[in-house]
Amino acid sequence: MAIPTELEAKILRYHHVEKWRVGTIARQLNVHHSVVTRVLSQAGITKPASTNRASIVAPFMGFITDTLEKYPTLTASRLYEMVCQRGYGGGPDHFRYVISLYRPRPPAEAYLRLRTLPGEQAQVDWGHFGHIEMGRARRPLMAFVMVLSYSRKIFLHFYLDARMANFLRGHSAAFTAWGGVPRVLLYDNLRSAVLERRGDAIRFNPALLEYAAHYRFEPRPVAVARGNEKGRVERAIRYVRDNFFSAREWTDIHDLNRQAMDWCEGKTADRMCPEDRTQTVRDVFNQEQSTFISLPENPYPTHDREEVRIGKTPYARFDLNDYSIPHTHVRRTLTVCATLETVSVLDGAVTLATHPRSFDKGKQIEDETHIAGLIATKKEAREHRGKDRLTHAVPSSIALLIRAAERGYKIGAIVSQLIQLLDDYGASELEASIQMALSKDVPHSSAVRIHLEKQREARHLPPPIGIDLPNDNRVRNLVIKPHQLEAYDQLQSNDEDECNDN
Repeated sequence: MAIPTELEAKILRYHHVEKWRVGTIARQLNVHHSVVTRVLSQAGITKPASTNRASIVAPFMGFITDTLEKYPTLTASRLYEMVCQRGYGGGPDHFRYVISLYRPRPPAEAYLRLRTLPGEQAQVDWGHFGHIEMGRARRPLMAFVMVLSYSRKIFLHFYLDARMANFLRGHSAAFTAWGGVPRVLLYDNLRSAVLERRGDAIRFNPALLEYAAHYRFEPRPVAVARGNEKGRVERAIRYVRDNFFSAREWTDIHDLNRQAMDWCEGKTADRMCPEDRTQTVRDVFNQEQSTFISLPENPYPTHDREEVRIGKTPYARFDLNDYSIPHTHVRRTLTVCATLETVSVLDGAVTLATHPRSFDKGKQIEDETHIAGLIATKKEAREHRGKDRLTHAVPSSIALLIRAAERGYKIGAIVSQLIQLLDDYGASELEASIQMALSKDVPHSSAVRIHLEKQREARHLPPPIGIDLPNDNRVRNLVIKPHQLEAYDQLQSNDEDECNDN
């Protein structure tokens, strides 16, 4: 490529007059150094030969090359220590550079271009796209990607984790969108697909095997460290990251998935197919679709299923949140079955509760009937405890409550008032007043209270002062039976007789 005459003159002048080197001229004139060298060579000026100084590493190169032949993966830092022990005095940075030049490298491996038949194969993988905030929860945003190896049709759907249930949901959604199932699905060594691998022996995830049997496809893992075998899905994830997700705005995951579906059916389907540059991905997919395995009549259940232990409170803990259940099922193990929309709690085959699913953290999702039932039970239990205490301390109260119930009075209010009178006046006084109310055929706590107050005024006693008992049912429900006072009279008379004898 010819350069302007003016520029050529500047190069010659700077070389002859200013004595600039080739690199300085190239840098100052903003040209490549090869341009400067060419101009000087055309003018008959040869490039001076560089002086080859002996490297400080040169005396140790025999030892270095022999060691690297035996241990090709030996680190430069370890090799540097070994050379220093043998008298090397250079710095580590230059030594690392020299080692990078002489370290033996494995020969480059060539790969065959993999070609598949229509409907024969699809490749599956997860892509991580950061995290999103769901209330107080921080959840990973995972992209499930499946791509057809022949037509390059892409299916994309986002989930909030990469657990097995979402892995199977992604498969079902892709099969439904495509209207069929490829014969072979290729996986990386995901835990969702391969649990263990020893050489050629592979132990598949039993959940995936059961799912594959339902849809009649063959799950096939790629070889270890053979990314080229599933390069289509890896390129598809990179394509999603660069051409769909980058700088995209969305309100929630539902909005993101709606946009992903439009993108898969729009822009990506209209690009040219790598297998046939004369057709689009959409055209090739329409031809490939007829070769798929037909979908089964019944879809495979892809819900989360988890056994949970219910404690003292009527809530089932699932995925960072608590879901209410009837209070009659505490202290037992129940089953949680969850979709992306609902959470159901089952006792065997009986559904106890169904709630909308929350992806927040620390939320209590409640059914009002569950809480109301618990409150009613607690209230009834309190009434039973009051009746039990009352009947033990004051036996006549049983007859009063029976006759009050016959007349339609509110038993709970009567029990509460009698308990208060028991605390204020004691069991003996209350027993006598209840018997009086029964004799007058007035079976109500008001009549008992009026009689007690009259007895107190007749004795010129002050009003009773309530005792603030501790808020402990073991103290408040304690029943103390009064002893007969005649025993104290007999004890006093015995003391007087002993004094007279003395």
